[in-house]
Amino acid sequence: MKTFYSRCIAVGTAWVVVATAVCYFGGLKTASAAGQAGRSAFNSGQVRPPEDPAKVIHGKALYGINCQACHGADLRGGDMGGPNLLRSQAALTDQHGEQIIPIIQGARMAQGMPNIGLNDEDAGAVAAYIRSVIATIGGQGAPPGEKAKPLNIVVGDATRGQEYFAMHCASCHSATGDLKDIATKYPDPVQLQAHWVAGGGNNRNAPSKATVDVTVAPGEKISGKLVRIDDFIVTLQLSDGTQRSFTRKGSVPTVVVHNPMQAHRDMLPHYTDRDIHDVTAYLVTLK
Repeated sequence: MKTFYSRCIAVGTAWVVVATAVCYFGGLKTASAAGQAGRSAFNSGQVRPPEDPAKVIHGKALYGINCQACHGADLRGGDMGGPNLLRSQAALTDQHGEQIIPIIQGARMAQGMPNIGLNDEDAGAVAAYIRSVIATIGGQGAPPGEKAKPLNIVVGDATRGQEYFAMHCASCHSATGDLKDIATKYPDPVQLQAHWVAGGGNNRNAPSKATVDVTVAPGEKISGKLVRIDDFIVTLQLSDGTQRSFTRKGSVPTVVVHNPMQAHRDMLPHYTDRDIHDVTAYLVTLK
């Protein structure tokens, strides 16, 4: 028969277990809630009400004078080694200047951030400007600003491009012939430029237009569509679809490749950026 003392120990132990469990799971819940609150605060730091435009303009001017050299024009760090404010916890969570203003006024001098010497109103304007920039942040690591604007590569002189075309290209191409409506076929200037620079050969999946003559003996020449060529072997496809390969040893057999894109390849080392821009500016007018 259990004594009163032993029953007290059992009951006491039970209460300790219950209390421990309550504290443990309660602690988990509290920690979880704290984590969620922390994440919520972090996220809400990037979703901000509109700032006073006049205050932002004033703050931007002050930022340019006092802060830009260290933190950069885009807040991502400047030439003098200041930290990236777009990743600053203080900047991300600031709501009304409560985080940023003390720092501007010397709260982190021990960490190397000097006292800028601005009063509350001016420091608050700088904080408003920083918040306005952070409010434009997109995805993780994206710089602030609007969505990326389409790249405009049509920056050349169309008249010079037409003159270049007449001098270097017109012997094989015509603006009213094979290149008629080329800008309609390739409405994206980037694709159009890639097409003409590569001579229409920028599609790796397109079949080769090159042909080859292989002279295996005097008077015995075999011709066909070029399939493969290197220093050791040449393979061609005959008119009936069959393929033949020949081992190369120096200049034997004699191999002559006819590549309609060769002129474009030969021109590649001679193009200047201005030539490319000018010809592209001319070709986009051929619609």
